[in-house]
Amino acid sequence: MNDSELRNLVEAALLTAGRPLSVKNLLGLFPLRGRPSAANIHKALVQLQESCSTRGVELVEVADGFRYQARPELEPRLRGLLEDRPRKYSRALLETLALIAYRQPITRGEIEEVRGVTLSGQIIRTLEDRDWIKVVGYRQTPGRPALLGTTQTFLNDFCLQSLEGLPVLREQEEPEISSGEMEPPAGEEISSPEVAETEAISAAEEEEQGPAAAEELKRLAPEPEEQMPAADPPPGDQSASASPRSNLYRLPSSKPQDQD
Repeated sequence: MNDSELRNLVEAALLTAGRPLSVKNLLGLFPLRGRPSAANIHKALVQLQESCSTRGVELVEVADGFRYQARPELEPRLRGLLEDRPRKYSRALLETLALIAYRQPITRGEIEEVRGVTLSGQIIRTLEDRDWIKVVGYRQTPGRPALLGTTQTFLNDFCLQSLEGLPVLREQEEPEISSGEMEPPAGEEISSPEVAETEAISAAEEEEQGPAAAEELKRLAPEPEEQMPAADPPPGDQSASASPRSNLYRLPSSKPQDQD
């Protein structure tokens, strides 16, 4: 089989499978006798990726292998082809997912400590139903709380090859000191109001880590067309949403809409 025939077979397999295919999966299409090398398969994949530079689809590598998908900029016009409207997820759910993704393994209590509110069991069930999180172990402390982590499906749905591909969180800006303030002389203690202000700033930065991580995670998916209020977060907390990038050749299965 020459390079052109191999490339055509790999392309047809990716379009037919309806799921990501790894190099190992593609090698399984051939009998042992006369099987191409993994290097040849990878070469064909690179050529297919280059051929998509001027097309409406792209060949991307995710955690489970390679797949074709529509380009993100075309998604708004392709939404009408989907049988179900994109799911809406509350801000509380996205913050929880972001904390698990960036701080895994993490316990439910640690999530509640960062967010400052009780974590709804419905949020955990929704994330588990989507197969985005799972129990990866148990902490060796009294009560043995479950440790939560993300799954391969999470990486695939958010177009990530590994957790190293998560967006880097933006660093919190340090508070500026006005020109009129001066450092205290050596040996002089800082007044208690200043100490309280410093502690308040530290607490605020810790509290903002959850929303900041959620915003970075949401950047991996297209912005939704509309918002839906969340039931879980405190009053005043607005809802947010995220959906995996659209796949031109594989439509998501129909599931009821999740609300939190």
